[in-house]
Amino acid sequence: MKTFKNILLLIICTLSIGLQAQTKTFDVKVQGKGKPILLFPGFTCTGDVWKEIVTELSKTNECHVFTFAGFGDVPAIEKPWLSKIREGIDQYITENKLEKATIIGHSLGGTLGLWLAIDENARYNKIIVVDALPSAGALMIPNFNSDTIVYDNPYNQRLLDMDANNFEIMATQMATGMCLNKEKHDVIKAWILKADRKTYVYGYTDLLKLDLREPITKIRIPITILAATQPYGEDNVKKTYKEQYKNLEKYSIKYAKESAHFIMFDQPKWLLKTINEELQ
Repeated sequence: MKTFKNILLLIICTLSIGLQAQTKTFDVKVQGKGKPILLFPGFTCTGDVWKEIVTELSKTNECHVFTFAGFGDVPAIEKPWLSKIREGIDQYITENKLEKATIIGHSLGGTLGLWLAIDENARYNKIIVVDALPSAGALMIPNFNSDTIVYDNPYNQRLLDMDANNFEIMATQMATGMCLNKEKHDVIKAWILKADRKTYVYGYTDLLKLDLREPITKIRIPITILAATQPYGEDNVKKTYKEQYKNLEKYSIKYAKESAHFIMFDQPKWLLKTINEELQ
């Protein structure tokens, strides 16, 4: 009887571990010691996007480097993707007592940082937003209305049905447009191609639907924005950021000259220097 109970307990534990693995919203690698920093990558990217930055920051800080579900080697999860990611991060922060950490987020990761900072109980040291907006949807969609953004639409279906060759062509174009450093194009492209297709489609729908332009009025944590000036030019970028962040009570913004979206690849020295200044 005792043996049977032990076997039953083992089966239950195995099933429990399997369920947790299927629902894990991200993977985290911790490097270094010191004051904690959470580093969130952009859409489709792995935590390796921060590799050079973390090599330096980890000399004086404890860096928690995230890769989200459906990207890299992290298994996909069921939708709604983005809200589950946020809930998972909240839980991770609480369990590891990281409420006073600094958050550095690129693109999607920067928007996540803003979303976390909106919480009235948020006590983070600072949020450093790297080329990210409160509402990507409002920038990309004319007459944007969050309520009209749904999973089942013709554009999403085309992406789901797209064959590997055409998807690779699209990924190549995207990588080229988001980074001036040609040596990094294949890296960005590989991340896009490796992403789980449903996560790529439905996760991006979640991001487009998220509109934080009004909620950011609640933020009381210091916010620093680091914005790329290319390919649209500094004047257009300044106009976009001013409009998107007009409801944020207080923030500082710095512009990366001669950089496209992947500032860490186009202007790595400037980015590291600026982050270190902000951490002081």
